[in-house]
Amino acid sequence: MEYGSIEREVRIEATPEVVYEVISTPQHLREWWPDEAELEPVPGGAGAFTFGESSPDHVAHLTVVDADPPRRFSFRWVYDEGVTAAPGNSLLVSFDLVPSGAGTLLRMTESGFREKGWEAAVLEEQYRDHVNGWDYFLPRLVTYVARLVSTP
Repeated sequence: MEYGSIEREVRIEATPEVVYEVISTPQHLREWWPDEAELEPVPGGAGAFTFGESSPDHVAHLTVVDADPPRRFSFRWVYDEGVTAAPGNSLLVSFDLVPSGAGTLLRMTESGFREKGWEAAVLEEQYRDHVNGWDYFLPRLVTYVARLVSTP
């Protein structure tokens, strides 16, 4: 297996503007993905996502790369304590939003696994963990947006 990048596409029944807001702001992110989110959604903005326990290995530090509403939002994230996410030491997550009828086609790509320099077993484990994570969280995004847009 290649372990180079993870790619997923999901159709969301909401405008790109709504979807962009949901993937780029802490109050919405907490509803479908991390337990805690701190984020300045502008290029160069920093933040952190906390998953489950608040131990250091469950906190991902991130740096926003692109913030182009309502088309693209991307960031680099790394779990290493005290490290600023940058090319070579982090994974790059990109959300590309394409209008599709009355909804949005969201294309998510996560890359940078090979660039991390992990030994083969760690690379495979990390890649599989992230595949499982996206397969769990992206459907939650679709469900959350559906609830959001159906609420008066």
